Amino acid sequence: MKDLLKLPARTTKPRESGITHVLDSGLSLAGVDGMLEVAGDYVDLVKLGWGTGVVTGNLEAKLALYRERGIPAMFGGTLTELAIAQDRLDAFVARLHELELGYIELSDGTINLDHDRKLELIAALSEEFTVLSEVGSKDDTRIMAPFRWVEQISSELEAGAWKVIAEARESGRTGIFRHDGEVRMGLIDEILHAVEADKVLFEAPRKDQQVWFVRRLGSDVNLGNIAPEEALSLETIRVGLRADTAVTDHDDR
Repeated sequence: MKDLLKLPARTTKPRESGITHVLDSGLSLAGVDGMLEVAGDYVDLVKLGWGTGVVTGNLEAKLALYRERGIPAMFGGTLTELAIAQDRLDAFVARLHELELGYIELSDGTINLDHDRKLELIAALSEEFTVLSEVGSKDDTRIMAPFRWVEQISSELEAGAWKVIAEARESGRTGIFRHDGEVRMGLIDEILHAVEADKVLFEAPRKDQQVWFVRRLGSDVNLGNIAPEEALSLETIRVGLRADTAVTDHDDR
């Protein structure tokens, strides 16, 4: 069917750009199967949100399903933060190895973590894992100046992060977005002026936010916190199969 239409070219797996990072906040095995049946070709990473990986009843079976499809899974950064706060990071890292998880998220949106210490942890963990660090607070009352975003993103990439996640939470109402979900366009412009777009993974859980990023940065923008049921929809946004980003015969895309 794709051959019937002129669509934007897309990167192929394993992708360095155009990444779709899905938030699994408690899928059953049947739910995982269903998502992968319809959208598995477009899902690049799956995050078991928050601390769900600790309490879910199907952890190892779920991880096996993702592994069979060649889709890396990882725990949410909250678990890493709790392990640091409770001085249990070594045990946490050992557990990740036991579960054959090759990716780790290092954030500081919940705990107060000195940034120099965060950089040290990124450097150390990157020797064992593919590290995604995260910049931005989960507290929507804490507004960080754009130059601080740029400084932190740049330094965390230099320390060894594979990608830096720009925080928005699952609500899409904090971090890189305003309380009403509107994109902080000036902030994004500041980031993109200093950092290559393919090094940043923008959390964009809402359709209007996904559309904005695809229009601004093209089909191969990295997007995260995508709901499982929205993974296929996002791909249609990326390649112009929804009215919001539709490609016509007169487009040069």
